[in-house]
Amino acid sequence: MLTLGMPTLLELPDLEDCAKLCAELGLQFIELSMCLPQYQTHQLDAGYLRAIAERYGIFYTVHLDDTNTPCDFNPRIAAAFTETVTETIALAKNVGIPLLNMHLSTGTYFTLPDRKVYLFEEYRDTYLARLKTFRDACTRAVGNSDIRICVENTSAFSAPFGEESLACLLESPVFAVTFDTGHVAARNFTQRPIIDRCIDRLIHMHLHDAIPSDRRDHLPIGEGILPIEDYLTLAKAHNCRVVVEVKTIEGLQRSVARLR
Repeated sequence: MLTLGMPTLLELPDLEDCAKLCAELGLQFIELSMCLPQYQTHQLDAGYLRAIAERYGIFYTVHLDDTNTPCDFNPRIAAAFTETVTETIALAKNVGIPLLNMHLSTGTYFTLPDRKVYLFEEYRDTYLARLKTFRDACTRAVGNSDIRICVENTSAFSAPFGEESLACLLESPVFAVTFDTGHVAARNFTQRPIIDRCIDRLIHMHLHDAIPSDRRDHLPIGEGILPIEDYLTLAKAHNCRVVVEVKTIEGLQRSVARLR
């Protein structure tokens, strides 16, 4: 039996309204987005989160801010992002949140006449040193708990330093992999071999449909061309938690009905 969840929806800024919909749809969890102001660590009350979860019979995962950049060349900026993640880990321990999802940042790039140069690649040693500092801080913060931090296949996977960065993080047992089905499609499926090479660390999935030729992503299930049944089989094989990552109430309702 798959464990299915929903993303945070802009239409439902109040957590309890989100939890009501989650329960009505027969889903098991909400992925709280820290891109939104109401889901910053200083705004979240662990007791309230636990009460809502108990009331509606659900749990949470967390989507860390997309702009999370713990490898910034400015040490103060890097430290602030790292501290935010370790604070989130502490909250997760308190609430019983099993998983944090993160994007790898591509950082800044220079556009030259003949190519694009990523500064993380140009200053690789500095970048990797920052990444290891972040990895080790997260590993210490997680300690002996079962919390996992899943790295999602965003554009950084396709950057020159992407696979090396993922390998660096996966040296710690605290880190794992998220497979986003639409992101793979949007990049002409070139990221799939990277995921396959670390498939034993896959534990989370963002499931949505897409039409790559039209650059349409996060479509309701059944409204694109992706092999959804294959992805569900993969999720079952690896015991993944699956976020039905469709961003509107109506689209989510259609998607869940089709999955059922």
